[in-house]
Amino acid sequence: MRSDRGRVVVGVGGSLGSLAALRAAVDEARAAGRVLVAVTAWEPPEGEALYARNPDTDWAAYHEGRARDVLDRAVQEALGGSPKDIAVRKLVLRGKAGPVLCTVADRPQDLLVVGARAGARRAPVRRHLHRRTRCAVLTVPAPRLPKRTLRSLRHANAEDFALQG
Repeated sequence: MRSDRGRVVVGVGGSLGSLAALRAAVDEARAAGRVLVAVTAWEPPEGEALYARNPDTDWAAYHEGRARDVLDRAVQEALGGSPKDIAVRKLVLRGKAGPVLCTVADRPQDLLVVGARAGARRAPVRRHLHRRTRCAVLTVPAPRLPKRTLRSLRHANAEDFALQG
């Protein structure tokens, strides 16, 4: 795999949109013979400013591990595991999603693939990427769910998802 072709970088967060983006990114990497770089960005849940006041490396390691689990689970759910026919790199990086993805997809030959939630009006990460990336950006829409399914999910609670014996 030649590096002058660039890479296919995909942002993965576990949403339906990011799973669709991951599938599309694999297709793009296969078609062009490129390396696939799957990226999950994470931050401490209290934010960097509050974390800086009271840093706790164990707390940070815990949340980094959770981000790694999100990435691994997304690859498993979307693809059934890492594809064997293309080179795949998985990165878990600390920071806001937009800047992290711009840093990774830093070559003009790269292709950056991101998911879009169906009907999303606010898309700060995508706006950031379209303003600041040096490479092409492919936005993949999340699959649309039937209205009936969406309505039932809005009224669901934790017990609805519990395993039944």
